[in-house]
Amino acid sequence: MKHSASISVVFLLVLAHLAVATAACAAAAMDGAANYLVYVDRHPPGVDCQQYQLGILAAALGSEEKAKAAILYNYKNVMSGFSTRLTPSELEAVKKQPQVNRVLPSVTLSLMSSKFDGVS
Repeated sequence: MKHSASISVVFLLVLAHLAVATAACAAAAMDGAANYLVYVDRHPPGVDCQQYQLGILAAALGSEEKAKAAILYNYKNVMSGFSTRLTPSELEAVKKQPQVNRVLPSVTLSLMSSKFDGVS
């Protein structure tokens, strides 16, 4: 019984994630820009991680100033990448950069309850 309950919880979490992602995409369509997580290749040895990532975004957006204004956060420990706010045309330009591996909409998920299988 616990196994099927765990599967149900996972299924509900996936559905909630999809609902939030869909809402984020709809909001992006209205104002034209949305936040994204951009996964990139690891920076080369001896190169500053933030400068490397800024260079990738600057190449896509056309200037370092635009890249600095668009970048929200840099990630370097668990993954190599950054979060950024992009319009649809900027998103397509970022996806075309050779160092970019994957781009995903940034979403925030919240727990609906603090209780899980009787544990709080």
